[in-house]
Amino acid sequence: MKKQFLEIGKVVATQGIRGEVRAQYYCDSAEVLCDFDTLYFDKGRTEIHVTRAYPHKNIVVMKIEGIDTIEAAQPYIGKILYMDRDDAELEEGLYFIQDIIGLTVKDVDTGAVYGKITDVYQNGASDVYSIKKENGTELMFPCIDEVVIKTDIEGGEMLIRPLKGLFDDIGDDAE
Repeated sequence: MKKQFLEIGKVVATQGIRGEVRAQYYCDSAEVLCDFDTLYFDKGRTEIHVTRAYPHKNIVVMKIEGIDTIEAAQPYIGKILYMDRDDAELEEGLYFIQDIIGLTVKDVDTGAVYGKITDVYQNGASDVYSIKKENGTELMFPCIDEVVIKTDIEGGEMLIRPLKGLFDDIGDDAE
């Protein structure tokens, strides 16, 4: 089941004396976090309005409506920022990482189950998905068109065709 409210960042510090906060972003770039006028705390239960946000040295500095002093901003340090999935538009073929985590990964040709996606690494030209097999073994594969054949978020699975040699060291113990 898809979550309505998704983690998009975390307040990590105050900035200046006028109530601004510094936020670490969990999205593709600082600019993505800056695009939202409405965010949420408390897993979506508390709505906040962002009056200003801008990227600054690998973080986002933001001004939240009603927080006008450093003292008022300090209690928010450590709080997770959430976005409403309905406020974001994804291009065709793109998915929220939180929807990818937990998908069952199967071989499109043999039906063999490799495991469930436990993590997504965003480094370089393509994301890399990490799978945890039932026996605890970790497998990794790139999210490229040649490997990922179909992603079915609603069905809870991803069909892949591993490149030659990608999973050779796992032997015949695919579930």
